[in-house]
Amino acid sequence: MNSISTDLEAADLIHGRMTTNKLIVASANPAKWLAYASLFFVASVFAQTSPVNSSIPATVTVQANEAQDLLSAPPVVSNQSANPANAASLFAPVTKSDTPKIYTKGAPSGPTDMDLRQLWNELKLNNPQLSSLRESYLSAKATVPQINAPANPQVGLVWSGMPVNSPFALGGANTPTPQNPNGISSNNAISIAQPFQFPGKKSLASDIANTNAEALLAQSESTYLQLGAQLSTLYYTALASQKQLQVLKESVMRLEMIKNVAKARYSNNAAAYVEYLNAQVAQSSAQADQFNVERQLSVALNNINTLVGRHSREKLILRGDVRRAMNSVPTLLELEDYAETSHPSLKSSALQLEAARKGVDLAKKAYLPDFQVIGSSFTPRGPFSANNGAMFYQLELDLIIPLYFFTKEKYGVEQAQRNQAAAEAGNISNRQQIALAVNSAFASYEQAKNQTQFLKERQVPQADAAYKVGLTQYSNNGQGFNDLLTAQTQLRNLEVQLALAESNLLQAQAVLLVTSGKEPF
Repeated sequence: MNSISTDLEAADLIHGRMTTNKLIVASANPAKWLAYASLFFVASVFAQTSPVNSSIPATVTVQANEAQDLLSAPPVVSNQSANPANAASLFAPVTKSDTPKIYTKGAPSGPTDMDLRQLWNELKLNNPQLSSLRESYLSAKATVPQINAPANPQVGLVWSGMPVNSPFALGGANTPTPQNPNGISSNNAISIAQPFQFPGKKSLASDIANTNAEALLAQSESTYLQLGAQLSTLYYTALASQKQLQVLKESVMRLEMIKNVAKARYSNNAAAYVEYLNAQVAQSSAQADQFNVERQLSVALNNINTLVGRHSREKLILRGDVRRAMNSVPTLLELEDYAETSHPSLKSSALQLEAARKGVDLAKKAYLPDFQVIGSSFTPRGPFSANNGAMFYQLELDLIIPLYFFTKEKYGVEQAQRNQAAAEAGNISNRQQIALAVNSAFASYEQAKNQTQFLKERQVPQADAAYKVGLTQYSNNGQGFNDLLTAQTQLRNLEVQLALAESNLLQAQAVLLVTSGKEPF
């Protein structure tokens, strides 16, 4: 029989502390199995009834050749694609070298180890949706200097009075002839026209464009937090699946012990063979549950790869310690204050409101006239001939004034004021929604925290004690086999519930921090 590897945690109910010991269970005949089981549970009961002898372990760890637990402390893992130094260049101007490419990568050959912080860095750098928002922000920022730039000048070239039979006689249009001794053209000219807007219009319009671009950046940061919350949920769901696999392996090991005890008692004519068969069926059921959990883990890893911009079939190993991740959470008042001042969504709505107010000022400036300056140079010659006359110059100033009873300007101001009112209402609504979301997330976090503590401190230790007592009784006198299977099943279910409760607690914690505008690490 191959040995089975796992770590079995149990609480010392008398002394209130966790103890762990290792016992190598190898191949043995039924009599030796019975001896091992009897020795272990006599020692366990003695440890619970004798406060003096606290060195006797209350748990057993069975080692074997299977994979190690993935819920160890997160190691320091290097990842070239998640280099935080690249974050400084995310909003640099687009050049030929960093022109956006297709965000689909091929599957590499080797695995990648990542914790939650590294996954968030990958999300920030490689997620296609965030990359699209960054490019949209850069595109919006590129419109600011365009709006602030002066209007293009107009250059004009005029010649006239050409002979009837020489429509393109550019060089001799003003040459004297017997029929026209004084020439024909006297108004050939070169003119330059430059339009100007009323002072303050262009700078205010560019300021509005810049404010809208910054609001777009704040929206991208809010989207980043939302995607990060989704990533955290997938991450802790995958860790919960890994923990469930560990619990099921421990259940398989416990059922293996029960099955060997039943087999040993049957060989000594002290138990029915059906007890061994029932234990074997229960063990097979636990092994079948592992297949479903492994499928759930595979789906979660594929979703994580897709979310962070990697190939879905890329090898990914998650590293993280569930208990270390359960850090203290700020109070509700602190979270609400932080969300009021730092949440990207509120920043975006505030910037949109500021742009709307500036839009009202710009609409009112539409009543002011614009200008155009025209400079002209006249000469009585052809435009491409030698100078044969005196040149003179002309300067013209034009006003572009709003006519038609200011209809366009009046409704433009009304439109801007309506936009400002809509932005103010949207800002208030957004603040209310953020405050409600923080309160709701905090309530969910408290509920998940209480449920996790109840399972960890009461239900799981009680189920573990019931399982040990049932196995001890069955090993000593062969009674209570059905009670033993029930206790083992109850212990397995509660351990799975604890793993899910810890995952739900960490998901609620991540959602709470993200809702208030923080990264969950």
